[in-house]
Amino acid sequence: MSQGADKSDNTNKDGVTSRPTGPEVVKSYLKTLPGGPGVYRMIDEQGDALYVGKAGNLKKRVTSYTKLSGHTNRIARMIAATAEMEFTTTETESEALLLEANLIKRLKPYYNILLRDDKSFPYILMTEDHPFSQVVKHRGARNRKGRYFGPFASAGAVNRTLNTLQRAFLLRSCSDSVFESRTRPCLLYQIKRCSAPCVGYIDEESYAKLIDETIVFLDGKSRKVQSHLSKLMDTASERLDFEQAASYRDRIHALTAIQAHQGINPKNTEEADVFAAKREGGQVCIQVFFFRAKQNWGNRAYFPRHDKSETLADVLESFLAQFYDNKPPAKLILLNLGLANQHLLADALSIKAERKISIFVPKRGERRDLVNHALVNAREALARRFAESASQRRLLEAVADTFDLDRPPQRIEVYDNSHIQGTNAVGAMIVGGPEGFQKNEYRKFNIRSDAITPGDDYGMMRQVLTRRFTRLLKETAEANADDERPWPDLVIIDGGRGQLGVARDVFAELGVDGVPLVAIAKGPDRNAGRERLHMLNHPSFILEPNSPVLYYLQRLRDEAHRFAIGSHRSRRKKDIGASPLDDIPGIGAKRKRALLHHFGSARSVKQAGLADLEAVEGISQSMAKRIYDYFHNDD
Repeated sequence: MSQGADKSDNTNKDGVTSRPTGPEVVKSYLKTLPGGPGVYRMIDEQGDALYVGKAGNLKKRVTSYTKLSGHTNRIARMIAATAEMEFTTTETESEALLLEANLIKRLKPYYNILLRDDKSFPYILMTEDHPFSQVVKHRGARNRKGRYFGPFASAGAVNRTLNTLQRAFLLRSCSDSVFESRTRPCLLYQIKRCSAPCVGYIDEESYAKLIDETIVFLDGKSRKVQSHLSKLMDTASERLDFEQAASYRDRIHALTAIQAHQGINPKNTEEADVFAAKREGGQVCIQVFFFRAKQNWGNRAYFPRHDKSETLADVLESFLAQFYDNKPPAKLILLNLGLANQHLLADALSIKAERKISIFVPKRGERRDLVNHALVNAREALARRFAESASQRRLLEAVADTFDLDRPPQRIEVYDNSHIQGTNAVGAMIVGGPEGFQKNEYRKFNIRSDAITPGDDYGMMRQVLTRRFTRLLKETAEANADDERPWPDLVIIDGGRGQLGVARDVFAELGVDGVPLVAIAKGPDRNAGRERLHMLNHPSFILEPNSPVLYYLQRLRDEAHRFAIGSHRSRRKKDIGASPLDDIPGIGAKRKRALLHHFGSARSVKQAGLADLEAVEGISQSMAKRIYDYFHNDD
């Protein structure tokens, strides 16, 4: 149940309306507040969330904010800025904790501890919607029917594991559409990475046994699988089937390899998430390790945003609640320090996961070793971050000197285009700054080819910059003072004087002023190290080949080029896979597959007569008429 209150506005002598803020506003809500659990939101004059909190007793917690003393400076500022409060009551405090984490991630309140870089983790998906299960990497919402194994800390860890599973269990990785259209085995069969169920080289029952063995292995019973394969190898050898025996031997080697390269592997801890928090120099690093099936499935370092007055335990507790908002927790969570609401958090995660979740701070044994290992990694990650930030700061100071900027740039935007003879043209923007590449700020622009001549690089750059800065101007005009979109301190264009002139004209048309522009032209014969730099109202120049600034600019340009080419390839691949059948209303994947199997190609479908279309399984008389009319009606 949610509740809030509208406060009357005050009008000052200048006719400007303002809303009352501070402890009195908070106090006005006490009369109607219940004494049960729930979540409260403190909101400023602009309607933006300042803080989201939970409480076992809402009335008692809000009362604490009405006192005029005893608060930290951060809390005092937050209370002073509060113009409105909203409340949501819950049945239990555990539900309040989960709702609090969800709201913090969605609203990103200024005074809360925020989990940054919260990208989804990859999983291994074993599908269950096809007689021959597909084993693939999966990221995002888990909507497809099947078993999910993970999380893995990186795509690389998933790819290595998938590679090993293919070698050990010969499972297919191709999509269902490719599977249905195969008439002969692919290369993966030739290199002994697949059993070729697509062409009937293995029956459904035998393939199901491979799937069962894979599940047993991923559930942590690798020794059982290896023992079974060893017996099969011995049996094959005894009947002199040495080729089959060699196949089992290779599969055993693959299973051994995945266990040998997992790094630190626990012997007795089957499934656990390990968290270690470390604070140094005003920054906090939280290192996360994932252990599944008694194997280390990787780790990742996080640097959550927090106020310096927050204790390390408070930062870790808030981090955990947000971290598991969109991820299933392991049945065992190990920490390097205790939390004030440790049991409450365990109960909340148990409710969400619908199974028992335990949270411990181990004192001895293997589990303590796992936590210590994570703590060492957290300390080292902080040291690297400090070293990188110091060197990056010096580098940005040198960039400012090179291009005569007022201060080291905090946001550098780099633009590039990619196309093949004007087709599938894509513009790309990447962002760099004190913390390196900010990949969550990257943007791609599908070039609207009807507006420019194919292959017109100047026209493409004009369109990209116009769209980007038109939107930025609009967002800036609509934003309040605390939520303004960041403007670039330096814009870099991949190109020469021509591209620089285009950027200058776009900025002049839009009224963009004060943003420095630089164009990087490739050297003679595209030699790296001989790039020529162009600036407005400045002669072009070349940096020394061993200049750190030149190396940094090359990295920025290469990253923009990589991102642009990747976006172009994705668009081209999508276009290659497109079919005229996709545009016919009522034609889904099943009917499309039936038509292609019957006629062999979309062109043959187009040339088919009405009677031939009606002969296809799953195509009714009315649907055949619709397909025929689509290809033969002039309008």
